[in-house]
This record gives sequence, C-alpha cells and structure tokens, in this order.
Amino acid sequence: MRQFSLTDRLLAEADRALRITHAPADSPGRASPASNHEQAALSDEERRHVAGLMRINHAGEVAAQGLYFGQASVARDPDLRKHLLSAAAEEADHLAWCEMRLTELGARASIASPLWYGGAFAIGALAGTLGDRLSLGFVVETERQVESHLGEHLRRLPDNDQATRAVLETMQCDEARHRENAVEHGAMSLPQPLPRLMQWAADLMRAVAYRF
Repeated sequence: MRQFSLTDRLLAEADRALRITHAPADSPGRASPASNHEQAALSDEERRHVAGLMRINHAGEVAAQGLYFGQASVARDPDLRKHLLSAAAEEADHLAWCEMRLTELGARASIASPLWYGGAFAIGALAGTLGDRLSLGFVVETERQVESHLGEHLRRLPDNDQATRAVLETMQCDEARHRENAVEHGAMSLPQPLPRLMQWAADLMRAVAYRF
C-alpha cells in the first residue's frame, strides 16, 4: 500500500478545502428534510431573514467540516479518526441541505467561507495534536453551541416555513448525537476560557454570515 508523503497529504487537504468552500456541495447521502414540504409564501423581508439564518447555518457547516477534517488529520487512534470522518460525512449532508435551501431562497453562501473553514481546520488540528480527549472536548462544546443556536433559529423562523424548520430540526438531532458520541469516546470538558473564546468566535461568524 502506498505511503502518502506530507506533501501529498497537504495537497489533498488543500483540494478538499477548495471543493468545500468554492464548489457546489456534493449530493447528500440523505434526502433533504425540506423535500417533504411545500415552499412557504414568504414576504421579501421574511425571505431575506430566513436566507440570513441559513447562510449562518451553511457557514457553521463549512466550519464543522474544517474542524472534523483538521482533527482527523492528526488523530492518533484509528477508531477515533474513523468516528470523526463519519461525523464529517453527516455534516456534509447538512452542508448540502443548507446550500439547497439557500438556492431555493434565491440567496448565496457566505463570502467568508474560506475563513470559516481555514480557522476551524487550524483549531481542529491544534486540538488534535494536544490529545484525543481534548480534541473530542472541542467536538462536544462545538456541538453544544450549534444545538443552542439552531434552537434559537427555530424560534426565529416564520411560522409557515416548514421546509426550513424540517432541515434545522434534523440537523439539531444529528448534532446532539455527535455530541453524545464524543462523550462516549472519552471527551474531556474544556477548561475556561476555551468555551468562551469559541462562543466569541461563533458570535462573530454569525454576525458576519447573516449579512455576507
């Protein structure tokens, strides 16, 4: 079996980053939950608002891809690496669903997608080099924060937008499962100020991605 050099691995990761941040999302492994619902009649203001929320969620999924692939790139335990890549595959479904919904709303993804991916990949790789349990701790805290902001978005959606609601509810369930799986694999609790710094970074991403 061929042994890939460091240059090979770096080129593969660069190719993956470009495809995630610039190319259309791959076809999801699961059909979008929105496909079971008719498109709601939204006012222009409601459409812009929902598009802003979905742009945030798309940006979050870009960052999730970066985090998981960054962690997987340095994971010591083959089983942990497999777990991280499996979670990344489910997050890729989320990415595709968010992109589909943005297209349906006549909107685009965040122009800062490369920043969201690159920053998350660096955090994931750094956490992974410090140990698998700490790396999993980042997964737990990330998913906890994502669950929280998805809940906020569900409360802010127009009542008749069942298509977007179905997507966000399914994503929320998946994120909870990823968090629980990370705990089962031995995640450690992150010490302060790491959770606060992660929250600050997430708040910045949400503020930027809602508009841009």
